[in-house]
Amino acid sequence: MIHMADRGEKVTMNSLRFTIVGSDGAVSFVYDGSVLPHLLEACRAGGTSLQDFLEALGWHDPRLREHVSCGLAVFDEHNVDGCYASIHQAIQHFRSDEWPVFRVVDDITREASLRPTRTGVIIFNLVGRRIVQMHNGYDQAPHVSRQVRQLQRAGWQIVP
Repeated sequence: MIHMADRGEKVTMNSLRFTIVGSDGAVSFVYDGSVLPHLLEACRAGGTSLQDFLEALGWHDPRLREHVSCGLAVFDEHNVDGCYASIHQAIQHFRSDEWPVFRVVDDITREASLRPTRTGVIIFNLVGRRIVQMHNGYDQAPHVSRQVRQLQRAGWQIVP
């Protein structure tokens, strides 16, 4: 299993776990919290699937979309239906901010998708139009407050 440090990605002090839940499954990944505005913009695009979300994300942050898409390709190559030993080993042996991009496929990965980095975890439920900040020690509120208000006006629920 390849994890972030193997691909040259930098794990920063501001790394957050982001979990995206769509109509076609869920994905969890760690990335610098500075991408939060891009994720909020992708939510505003209104899609309910991961595919829709990644497409919208590509307009705002192609590098992040590539990180997630390539990470999912690696996940799919190493974890086939019903055989998830590779991701289970990564979850067991590495810190949560070192885990690779992964799909939520079972109880172990579901629990892991909720586990914060030192800075936090934010869940984007595209179907339910909810954003849940389970833990967010990365203060970017002044930079995203306008976007949050726009999402709320569009029917999104933001849960602190």
